[in-house]
Amino acid sequence: MKKRILFVVIGLAAVVAALSAVKAMQIGAMVEQGKKAVPPPETVTTAAVRSDTWEVALTAVGSLTAVQGVTVAAELPGKVAEIAFEPGAKVKKGDLLIRQDTSVEEAQLPGAVAQADLARTVLERDAEMLAKQIISQADYDVAVANHEQAMAQANNIRAVIAKKTIRAPFTGRLGIRQVNLGQILREGDPIVTLQSLDSIYVDFTLPQQELARLRAGLPVRVTTDAFPGQAIDGRITAVNPLVDAETRNVRLQATVANRAEKLRPGMFVNTSVGLPIRRTVLAIPATAVLYAPYGDSVFIVADDKERKGGKALRQQFVRLGEKRGDFVAVTDGLKGGEDVVSTGVFKLRNGQAVVVDNRLSPPFRESPKPENN
Repeated sequence: MKKRILFVVIGLAAVVAALSAVKAMQIGAMVEQGKKAVPPPETVTTAAVRSDTWEVALTAVGSLTAVQGVTVAAELPGKVAEIAFEPGAKVKKGDLLIRQDTSVEEAQLPGAVAQADLARTVLERDAEMLAKQIISQADYDVAVANHEQAMAQANNIRAVIAKKTIRAPFTGRLGIRQVNLGQILREGDPIVTLQSLDSIYVDFTLPQQELARLRAGLPVRVTTDAFPGQAIDGRITAVNPLVDAETRNVRLQATVANRAEKLRPGMFVNTSVGLPIRRTVLAIPATAVLYAPYGDSVFIVADDKERKGGKALRQQFVRLGEKRGDFVAVTDGLKGGEDVVSTGVFKLRNGQAVVVDNRLSPPFRESPKPENN
């Protein structure tokens, strides 16, 4: 009985050993096959590292202000008798905005005018009498004073009426109305804002070390996130002679055309000042860069030493410079004429075999339009 059990155990062990050997042979064959297997080449798009000349520009964040902007306010107390404008409308210089109640002044004016006319008549008569030496010089001087006083009284009433007839001080666009018909205004109460928007100022600052390169007349390009993809050109019109003692920045003001009135006072904009200097750079598409915390890199397409006629990737770390449109400048790490992978770099690895197919390569531009983004 014991011998039978022993034979069974030995037989089972032999079967297990045989199965293990077969399985080990299968696994070894699969490992060898995996080592010999070569993944298919990855299809990539490429772009040549090109040498280009870029205009040197100084960038800053600016704020828009109106060439002329004011809050029209009441100069004298009075009741609003007429509102002659629509909020948001465009007005010309001298257009009537509101009229305050001037009934008292209009009632006083005829009497003051009559008094001035009488004083003028007396003055003319006294002038004739003085010439004939009928009256003294002192009497004539009194007549002159009375005439001037009467004229001043009439002009004063006319001035009050004019101040209560509030007109646009310059051509521009009105804001939101801040008064109502019948409202009693006090001196200085706001009526409506008025902004001249045909052209607009851009105020911005640059470090004092750039002062030697700045002057009036340099071109300025303005962009804003309110109108992405659109750039508005202008020129520097003023350089502040005073440098801020706290920030050591110099304030500049540029003027840009704004006939469509897209830009409004108070908006912030990105400002780029073009300097009359051009420098040579090596430019590649920004999508060709693999950004990483330990360093930025690109994949260069080179000849594959293992596959005759094939292409493989070589990862190259680079140092980047200024970005312009779809391109970024490379200051170190690349040479002109090299081909780099232009899209999909996040899925690639160093030494990987590739096939170049640029039929689906997107166009890259220095000044892309919104529809190209």
